[in-house]
Formats: sequence, C-alpha cells, structure tokens
Amino acid sequence: MPKTFHPFQKKPAPSFHQLFQPAIDAMTEMTPLESRGNRPLRMSFEDQLKALVFFHLQEHTSGQHLLQVLEEDGFARDVIAPKDGIKKSSFSEAINSRGLEQFAYVFQNLQNQATNILPKSHPELGDLIGIDGSLIDAVLSMYWADYRKGAKKAKVHLGFDLNRGIPTKIFLTDGKGAERPFVSQILSPGQTGVTDRGYQSHSHFDQWQEQGKYYVCRIKASTNKIIVEANDIEPDSIVFYDAIVLLGTPGVNQTEKPLRLVGYEIDGIKYWVATNRYDLSAKQIALIYKLRWDIEKFFAWWKRHLKVYHLIARSEHGLMVQILAGLITYLLLAIYCYEQHKEKVSIRRVRQLRIKIQNELGNHTSNIGILKNFKEQDSWHSHAKT
Repeated sequence: MPKTFHPFQKKPAPSFHQLFQPAIDAMTEMTPLESRGNRPLRMSFEDQLKALVFFHLQEHTSGQHLLQVLEEDGFARDVIAPKDGIKKSSFSEAINSRGLEQFAYVFQNLQNQATNILPKSHPELGDLIGIDGSLIDAVLSMYWADYRKGAKKAKVHLGFDLNRGIPTKIFLTDGKGAERPFVSQILSPGQTGVTDRGYQSHSHFDQWQEQGKYYVCRIKASTNKIIVEANDIEPDSIVFYDAIVLLGTPGVNQTEKPLRLVGYEIDGIKYWVATNRYDLSAKQIALIYKLRWDIEKFFAWWKRHLKVYHLIARSEHGLMVQILAGLITYLLLAIYCYEQHKEKVSIRRVRQLRIKIQNELGNHTSNIGILKNFKEQDSWHSHAKT
C-alpha cells in the first residue's frame, strides 16, 4: 500500500532532538526501567528524563509550572510529555521513588561522551578535578536534610573537570555532611584534585599520596611549616616561596610524608598552596589554583540559568534525581555548544537554543493547524461528492 503524503507534517523541534540525541545514545545499553507491579508505567524513563531536561532548559520555577506546560503547551504535550499525558501524582511518584539507577547511568555515559569530544584548555597541567560542596535550601518536611535547628539543607559534593568545564562525579548528603572524605571518592589515581582551604587535612594529604592521587590545596597561612628542602625562586616572580616541607605540629597533626608548598602573591593577597605535583613550575601550581574558581562559576551559572535548586522533589532519592537531571542538562548543552559552535556553554548560546525551539514550536503548531484544516476541507469535499 502506498504511503500517505502529508505536505505540512514535519518532525517537530529538530533543535531539541539534536540537543537530546546524546542522551538517547547513552540509553542504548542501560538497564531498562520497569514497573514494580502489574500496572504499566505511566511515565517511561525517557519521558521522565525529557521532562526534567525541558524543566531545566526552559527555566521552569516549580513542578506545577512544568506540569501545566506539559498539559497546555502544544510542543511540550506532543514532544516531551508521555503519550497519554501525566498527572501530578504519577509525576511525583516517578521523581521521588524510581529511575535513580538510570539517571546515574546516563550521567556517567554522557560525561564519558563529553570527555571524548571536548578539548582540554590546559593539557600540559594534566587531569585537573575541582572539588567543592554547595548547600541547597530545603524545606522543614525534608527531615533527612539535617543542618541546624529550624533549618534544613542538603549538600552537593561535586567533582568538576577544570580542563573541559564539565561535571565528573556527584554525591549528596545532608547539609552537615563532611566534605574531605569525598575527595578520595571523586578522584581517580593520576588525577589532581584542586581544593580550597576547607579541605586542608594533613592526614588526608598523606592518604591521597598513598592512593596515587595528586592535590593542589590552599592552606591557612598560619600553618606550621618545617622545611626539608628549599627550591630556587625566580626573581621578580609572583612566587615568594617554594619548598619541600612537613606541615603541622610534630606529635599532633604533622604530615608523615613530605609535600611541596608554594607561596605566591597576587593583588596584595598571599596564597599558600600545598601539593604533591613536583613536575610543574611554581607558576603552574599558582595557575592550577586559579582555575579552581571555575567550579564556583559553574555552581553560580548552573543555579541561576538552569534553576537546578528550584526543588520539585522532597525525598533524598527525588532530590538526587533532580540534581542528576540538572547535570545531564548541562552535559547535553556542553556537547551541543561545542559541536554547533566550537564553544563552551554560555547563556548566549543557551538563549539562542531556547529561541530556536520556540520558533520551531510556532512552526509546528502552525503546521498542525494547517494540516487539520487541510484534512477537514478534504473530508468536506469527499462528503460533498457523495
């Protein structure tokens, strides 16, 4: 039987599909999400992921806002929402109780895709992983998010590839969760963790060296230093100190293994940085610590422009799903911006993408209306002939 030709029918929102395609590729060998009972899933994992990517991409401010758009917006209803729509109860159940394994799998797969695609900005410095924590304001009903009396907060512990500008690993705890133990979980042997003063721990410095992991960590200027061997300092340099030392007080908290300590001054501020990178110059160590600010910029951009901390989940499970969806959205944007523009993610390019999707939505809606009228006229003429 010959195929019917619809002259006005087009594939809706090619830009959104282009953005989302790496996520589709990531699901190829993923363990499928299955219903826990006899009832079929009202929302597949792909539906769930699409909805949350759409939520972050379009800067929706609440779950209710998203659900209204999925019901009333033609593009969202046809392209994003499940075939039969989704109700608030089904959406909440999906976010808060299932799909976490699949979200973690897609995040890791996309992170690997992005690592293979994106170039390193400073390849001579090795694999640099910025590590930091970020607090998320929670509501009092989120009893698991312990922080202090009268306040609930959760904390994200993030690894961030400073050379490529993308997230690498993520952990979630209550707001009081300690940060230093996560360095060993985030770093792989051979990588260099770049951290602020809050991560200074002499026992951890020893531990990371034993694990074959590198670090560049700012320390307090008042820290006790015992010089083992002094290195030469270039004249007229920002560097004023470079030595192999033992840190801390003997018999109390002194490091067992010697390490390198670099001191430098910029704009009247003195920085003391502990490291076990002996292969680089002192100026390169200073540059590495400067790059640490990129993870701070990421957190600020991510929260502001993708509305990641506008909570639509209350359970620990659901919040982790939402955080992973926000990271997945950023990775999709990182791949899209590089493949389309050879650039890193920027709000300018994201706004361009949003406008393209909206324009395609308008064309899609218009074409559906024209096609509907075309079909009605064709039906009327057929009826008139009979």
